[in-house]
Parts: sequence; structure tokens; C-alpha cells
Amino acid sequence: MAAGLAVGLSVLWWYEHGPGARDADAPVIATAPRADSYADAVARAAPAVVNVYTTQIVTRGGEQLSDDPLFNRFMERPRRERALASLGSGVLVSSKGYVLTSYHVIRDADEILVALRDGRDAPARVVGTDPETDLALLQIALEDLPQIELNGPQPVSVGDVVLAIGNPLGVGQTVSMGIVSATGRTHLGIATFENFIQTDAAINRGNSGGALINTRGHLIGINTAILSSDGNWQGIGFATPASIASEVMSDLIEHGRVIRGYLGVTVQDINPTLAETFGMEDVVGGVVTEVVSGSPAQEAGLQAGDVLIGIDGNTMKDGYEAMNRIAGTEPGTKLTLKVRRNTQELELDVTIGTRPPANES
Repeated sequence: MAAGLAVGLSVLWWYEHGPGARDADAPVIATAPRADSYADAVARAAPAVVNVYTTQIVTRGGEQLSDDPLFNRFMERPRRERALASLGSGVLVSSKGYVLTSYHVIRDADEILVALRDGRDAPARVVGTDPETDLALLQIALEDLPQIELNGPQPVSVGDVVLAIGNPLGVGQTVSMGIVSATGRTHLGIATFENFIQTDAAINRGNSGGALINTRGHLIGINTAILSSDGNWQGIGFATPASIASEVMSDLIEHGRVIRGYLGVTVQDINPTLAETFGMEDVVGGVVTEVVSGSPAQEAGLQAGDVLIGIDGNTMKDGYEAMNRIAGTEPGTKLTLKVRRNTQELELDVTIGTRPPANES
């Protein structure tokens, strides 16, 4: 036993004082703790995520049954009004009571009520809507409101851990976790202008308009839609980036609508067959299928059948990218369009106009 104790003491001495032993004066470097909880991020963001209740009044009855006024006087059906209630989510982004949500959540609503996590609620007024990005801005009049912090310049990358906060299926505020599956998703048919963050964090009915946050509790997106064959969650959800939502909000506050650039054309994406027809080696750009009369495009000389290849020296991979580039250009800006007409390439100078307000029906 004594021999064993001696061996143990020798090993301890060697560990403390032998070659390679840690310097007693050297700082101890702590390893980063394992990220097994996102409670701090949720605590920062969740108070600013609200429930949005909407009511639509549907009037029935009261229609004329005959051309005879006397007959209608006695036979007229009573007027009935029925309130249709729906539920979504929203995000408080300012101490002034501004709430970002999805346009489809409040579309056709006659009354809107916003309920906070702390138990308070208030009627909301619509500051403005932007159907082309499926965003809307509301405002409520309450004091001491929580607000979420926007992500700022930090990039959103595929593989980032994200949390979706909202009120799915009316069960109450709920948090789900996933990762960023993709960025820059377009051609989904959800909105006119699309640049979605794709995530596998569970998003269900009632989550629309809610927050997609990162692990710092910062808002990175407004949950918008899911891709599903039967309406149920299948692991593919989309959120409008906070950077876009912030720009839309600023325009809605300042102008009551979003100000976008306007060319006045309808464009179809180029495919390999069309590219071959136009004698193009690369499948890029978009075919102009319509030019609006009196538009900046017509004034610049753009014609139906032209292929819009580039803008200000930058090649457009498809028509969708070209239209997004135009929409993001300040009205009054002069641009040079690179166009292929028949087998010739032309450059046309154009002054971008102001896009007309979207039809909100």
C-alpha cells in the first residue's frame, strides 16, 4: 500500500512540476460553454412579439327580392352582420408602437386588435401596407412598450441557428428552433418581390407576421409563408429579411406607401430554348413581352421582343433579377440598359420612373 501511495505522489509531482507542466502564473483559458439553451435570446425578443386579431364584418340579407316596392316592404329579409375573426402574429419594432406583420394577416380587416405578452391589448391603426412584399405596418397607442432589436449589418448565413416566435394555431406564444436552410429564395409566387430566408424552424398557421430571430435575440426576418402540399408544416418556411422589412417600414411611415423604381415592362425569364432562338450563347436576362404606353421603357426605345441582358454594366441572370434591380432604384435615376434585339446588342439610356401603387385587392 505504501508503494502505491508513493507512485501516486510521484505522478502528482510530475503533473505539477515535470516537463510540460502548466505555468502556475499562466492565465486559465476557459472553454466556451455548450450552447444548450437559447433562453436569453427568447427573453430579449419574445416580449415584443404580439398576437394580431382581425375582424371582418360580412353583411348578408337586405337584398331586393322584387321590382315591386310594396312586395319588398313586407318580404325584405332582415340584415345580418357576422364577425369573422382571424389570428396572426406581429413584432413591435419601435417604442412608438409600430408593429410589423404580414399583409395577408390584416388584409380586408375591418378591426384589428393587438395583444401583448404582458396581458395588455389595444386597437391598431394601419399605417400602410405593401402587398408586393406581403408586409404591413400597424401602430398601437400604449406606454412602456417592449421592442425588438433588428439584426443590423450582420449577415444571415446558411446553417445559422434561428428561432421562430409567434402564436401558431392559437395555442399561445410559442418558440420553435431550426437553422437557416437557404437565403435569397425567389420565384415562389408568394409576393411580387421575393428575397426570402428559408428555414426549417416550425411555422404554422398563426405564425405569419411573427419574428424569426437569431441566437442573440435580434430580429432577422418576418415569418411569411410555408411550402406545403396539404397546408401543414413540412419543414420549409420562408421569412422576409429584416433589412427589407426595415426599408418598407421607413417608406410606409414617411410616404404611406413604398416608393420603388419603375420601367414599365413585363419580362419573361430566358430559358435554353429561348436563348437558342435569339442566338444567345448564355442563358441570361429576360424577354420583354410588353411595354407600357408612355412608360420610361417606351420613351427609352425598348420594344416587345427585346432581351434585357444587363443594367449599368451588370449582367442580369434572369428577368426577375432585372425587375428587382429596377424596383430598388430611386426614381429619377438614369440607367443604361443592355438589350439584344434580333442578333444585335444595343445600349439604351433610361430615366427610371415611380412605380404605381400596387393593387391591394
